[in-house]
This record gives sequence, structure tokens and C-alpha cells, in this order.
Amino acid sequence: MEAVLEFEKPIAELESKIRELKRLSDGGGVNVVDEVARLEGKLEALMRQTYKDLTPWQKTQVARHQRRPHFGDYLAGLFTDYMPLAGDRNFGDDQAILGGLGRFRGEAVVVMGHEKGRDTETRVKHNFGMARPEGYRKAVRLMELADRFRLPLITLVDTPGAYPGVGAEERGQAEAIARSTEACLNLGVPVVSVIVGEGGSGGAVALAAGNRVLMFEHAIYSVISPEGCASILWRSADHAEEAATALKLTAQDLKRLKVIDDIVQEPLGGAHRDPAKAIERLGNAVAASLDLQSGKSPETLRDERRRKFLALGTAGVA
Repeated sequence: MEAVLEFEKPIAELESKIRELKRLSDGGGVNVVDEVARLEGKLEALMRQTYKDLTPWQKTQVARHQRRPHFGDYLAGLFTDYMPLAGDRNFGDDQAILGGLGRFRGEAVVVMGHEKGRDTETRVKHNFGMARPEGYRKAVRLMELADRFRLPLITLVDTPGAYPGVGAEERGQAEAIARSTEACLNLGVPVVSVIVGEGGSGGAVALAAGNRVLMFEHAIYSVISPEGCASILWRSADHAEEAATALKLTAQDLKRLKVIDDIVQEPLGGAHRDPAKAIERLGNAVAASLDLQSGKSPETLRDERRRKFLALGTAGVA
């Protein structure tokens, strides 16, 4: 059964009524066209009102929705001639970060991103999108490849954070994240990064130090998850909703704070309700961001990127 978020229950009830009326109509003998039209109008109005006023915690739930598009969906919808590249040439191949060569609207690019998996089997395979050191070292390898062949880099971020396991720490998790962030900042090619779901901690920043940082309307991006923040500050994850508000993790907050450059509008009701339209809108936003960087020299791209991130947190400082 499809998961329904708590605040979506009134919407789900209306949708259920509409489906039932359509079923009766299909059975013949009952004309419910006018009633269905009335309920569909009511549904649209309810969805607009609900999604216009989402709290940060509700946006967190939407960002984690199991039916939101994943990395594989974006690959299928936006890229052609994709050739995956595996391994970090050091330890192994981490399945939480995937990437390779492809074409985006006819232009050769390097694309990479987090893959969470959709069911139990694939979530375990991709470690719920939480990369180990070899994932970030693979990312560095792909970034260097993009730089060597002068290919734009597109990164899609969707992770709760880097994997905190003992093995990952023993293999240099912090160093791997730092190297990935450094490699991203040093690239002489255009870099467009998009927070498509969760952007958690350094595990997200390692792939998101781009010239242009975009974010889906109902995505989240923060230094720590609301549950993690609540566990530290209140000693209980029960305060996650309060933490979500304090973290300023929504796209609207981060645009105002100049942490991100632009917000990609989601279809009414969130990307999980119309993945195809969400993917199309993301493609248009990425294309526009690449156009803004077209023709710039490697030195200019590096300088703009570094100045962008050095300026974070200085707004309003004399």
C-alpha cells in the first residue's frame, strides 16, 4: 500500500472518493461526471492550500517520500548514451554514489549522484544513499575525468549523510569527504549541483560545491538531520519537528540566506505525485544554469565558485 503522509490524509480521502466514483461510472448506468469534476476542483484547491503552507518538518517528510524520483529516474529521463564508471581504484565500488559519462540534451557531460534505492533490496544495496569513503573517492575520480576532458559536471544530491560506520571511519571518511569537496571547488569546468531530496551534512556538500546550486521546492539541505539535531540538543528525537524549524533547512530559507542559487518548482503535490514533470522541470533548470556558465574560462569558473562559498554566512556583516 502506498504510504500517505499524515498531513496528506484529507487529500488521500478525496482522491479515494474520486477513484470510487470513476469506478462506478465505468461500470455503466451512473453518470457522475459533474460530481467528479466538482471533487477534482476541490482536490486541486486543497492541494494548493496544503502545499503552500508546509512546515519545515512536513517538507522533510516530502523530501524523504519513497516515490520521489531517484538518481536512476533522472538518468533515464534526462541523459542519453550513459556509461557508468565504477570503483575508486583503491578499495572498491560504493553503490551509494553512482556516476559516469553521458549526454545531456546532446552535450557530453559527467553526471553523478546519490542513489537511495526504492525497496528493501535496493536500499540495502545502495546503503540508503549513505556513501562510504570509496564513494567519495570515486566521485573525485569522476570530477578529475570531467576536468581532464573539459566536460560540464552535473551532481544530484539525495542523502541523509555520509555513512558513520566504524569501517568507513577506519578507511578515512572525513578525509575522503574533504578531498571530494576540494576537488569540486578546484574544477575548471561548469558545475551544477541539485539538491533533489535530502541534502545531509558533509555527505551532501562533497557533491554540491557547484557554480550553481539548485534545490527542489520541497527538498531539504542542512548540516544535520532534524532527528540528529534533536538527539544532541534535546537528548530526544521526539523534538525533530522543532529542530527542523530551527535548522532553516527548506529551499525557501536557504534561498533567502544565499546558500542556494535557485529553487526548482515541483508539480502540485510534490515530485512524488508527478515524477515525469518534476524530472522535466529539473532538466530545464539545469540547462539554464549551464547556459549561464557557457564560455567562461577555467580560471573564472574556479574564482566564481570559491568566492561564492567564501561569502556564505557573511550577509549583513559589516
